[in-house]
Amino acid sequence: MLMICDDETDKRRPAGDRAPPDHVAWMEYMDQCGVALLDGARLRPSGDATTVRARDGEVLISDGPFVETKEQIGGFALIECDNLDEAIAVAARHPFAAHG
Repeated sequence: MLMICDDETDKRRPAGDRAPPDHVAWMEYMDQCGVALLDGARLRPSGDATTVRARDGEVLISDGPFVETKEQIGGFALIECDNLDEAIAVAARHPFAAHG
């Protein structure tokens, strides 16, 4: 599983539902290598988050992320590779590996 980290304020972040050309190229590379993309999704912005914690039998709920951070998990990709080396090669070519 690739956990895709990025900065929500970064202008390179893809907008809309269509995959940007660099993501399409990455998926085509995986297809050529025989690597299966089993699932993947872009997560909602951290401002839409609700944090739920349970302490001493009490449920604590707060809006937004629990920690202040510049970089968030922006999505995930579940891939099936033959081995760790192949998974590393595929992950290194993901568009967000260069800046996320």
